[in-house]
Amino acid sequence: MNPQRILVVGAGHVGLYAALRLCRKLRAREAEVTVVDPQPHMTYQPFLPEAAAGNISPRHSVVPLRRELKRCKIVSGAVTRIEHSRKMATVQPIIGPPLEIEYDQVIVAPGSVSRTLPIPGLREHGIGFKTIGEAIYLRNHVLDRLDVAAVTTDPETRRRALTFVFVGGGYAGIEALAEMEDMARDALKYYPELTVADMHWVLVEATQRVLPEVDRDMGAYTVQQLLKRGLDIRLDTRLDSCVDGVVKLSDGDSFASDTIVWTAGVKPSPMLDDTDLPRDDKKRVTCLPTLQVADGDRVVEGAWSAGDCAAVPDLTGPPGTYCSPSAQHAVRQAARMADNIRAVIRGKEPLPYKHKHAGSVASLGLHKGVAQVYGIKLTGPLAWFMHRTYHVSRIPSLNRKVRVVIDWTLAFFLRREVVALGQLHDPRDEFTEVTPKVG
Repeated sequence: MNPQRILVVGAGHVGLYAALRLCRKLRAREAEVTVVDPQPHMTYQPFLPEAAAGNISPRHSVVPLRRELKRCKIVSGAVTRIEHSRKMATVQPIIGPPLEIEYDQVIVAPGSVSRTLPIPGLREHGIGFKTIGEAIYLRNHVLDRLDVAAVTTDPETRRRALTFVFVGGGYAGIEALAEMEDMARDALKYYPELTVADMHWVLVEATQRVLPEVDRDMGAYTVQQLLKRGLDIRLDTRLDSCVDGVVKLSDGDSFASDTIVWTAGVKPSPMLDDTDLPRDDKKRVTCLPTLQVADGDRVVEGAWSAGDCAAVPDLTGPPGTYCSPSAQHAVRQAARMADNIRAVIRGKEPLPYKHKHAGSVASLGLHKGVAQVYGIKLTGPLAWFMHRTYHVSRIPSLNRKVRVVIDWTLAFFLRREVVALGQLHDPRDEFTEVTPKVG
């Protein structure tokens, strides 16, 4: 029997964990696993706020694919089309003409992208917070703004440089805001020209609460803690415009800012538009509880999906509900999906995915956090410690676990690095300036 050709589209939480498990559970003569992703690494997104704040090295929040997936074939490129009727995927590699890859089983897990809105000025002045590149950029940008504010003699320039706006009060927005403010506050020790009162940190949230994944009292606690730190929390407020960096809010307020971070939700990858797979009204791939792609009740043989881009029924909730797009579900769905693919290859029946959401943990800066796990609510240092413990247990590979723990341990004894490496974003500028033009 020829080995089954398994194609994994995307190497995020679902793709990486599924590929790892397939390689461990299937023999080489049973399956060949190919993983396609534009990036050579998987980003562990829950660590992005800590990487941006300098609590861990940015390199330690990503997992190199070629080192971890030694038994898989890695293709560095983007899947541009899936024709499941022919069981064929088209891949655009980094360089060269498109490739066509045939498969017997496909795992469709390209993940999600920022869910943006047609807000004037957002495209020109906003920055997302989903990739390691965005996290590094935000860190360098915030520290650069402190340098600008410290040297300028113009009050308006200083006010604009020290105004930081975060749009979206979910986990990404709250953690990014809290960690960056914590880092900037720490950095002010080295800026005698500036005070904490000079900074203006603004959270804009369209609903009347933050952290919708936890109970209202925990969300209220989070708001209270941020207010105690002097942060400006705008609930039930929308961003109407940010043309030329002038932020205009639905509550009528208006002010200038050099930093506008968009963390207001995600949507399935637009790559799914170029597939013939069934999707729902939110553009998610429709799945059965077994994580098999389905058109209604009909299984689409050989197609699987999970994570942010998939509509997976939540068997622990009321009928008609779906699993939330969280790392907690993605990792467990990946394991169940890999086991189901193995079962199908060996002629057995796949089992449904069923996991009751255990709860959520969030960091609010060093030694500060909020957690709600199995109904138990924790705040402060204990919640912060639980946040770190949980996520270090989830990040793949012993190598990364050890490196992250070492980063945290060193932070207890050494001061946080608060230097901006802005030249990373335009490394050729200086060389270009000193190189003569020819012709």
